[in-house]
Amino acid sequence: MSISKQLAKHLRDVHFGGNWCTVDLKSVLSDVTFDQAQIQVYSLNSIFSLTFHMTYYLDVLIQVLEETILGGKDELSWISEAPKSKEEWENFQKNTWEKAEKVALLIEQLPDEKLTEDFVDPKYGTNYRNIAGIVEHTHYHLGQITIIKKLLLQ
Repeated sequence: MSISKQLAKHLRDVHFGGNWCTVDLKSVLSDVTFDQAQIQVYSLNSIFSLTFHMTYYLDVLIQVLEETILGGKDELSWISEAPKSKEEWENFQKNTWEKAEKVALLIEQLPDEKLTEDFVDPKYGTNYRNIAGIVEHTHYHLGQITIIKKLLLQ
């Protein structure tokens, strides 16, 4: 299996299941209600804001892989209008799953030699570093969401 296909699998696994951590974003969010997604426990981010933050980087990666344009900025990854209804929360999640699959498909199409090339600009490191970083970043915030969810259910 190519490295690109392995990276795509890791991205799918953290979103949809099958990783050796045995936890994935879709399963964790599956029973989070619209109201729960909005609650800020202590000074922690809400489940929605963390999920938006992770999804923001999927959008950035899609743009880079499709157009070789880096249009994202870290500070924008936290700026979003929260869903106003259960339907908007559900649509947001649906869009997240669609973006994750789109990114996985784009990664699979990358020849392995592209992974060692610059991620648009040398200062950002390689394509591999950024794709693997997005997977790691998702695991990190998934852990936070899992803890926040447990705190909400106490």
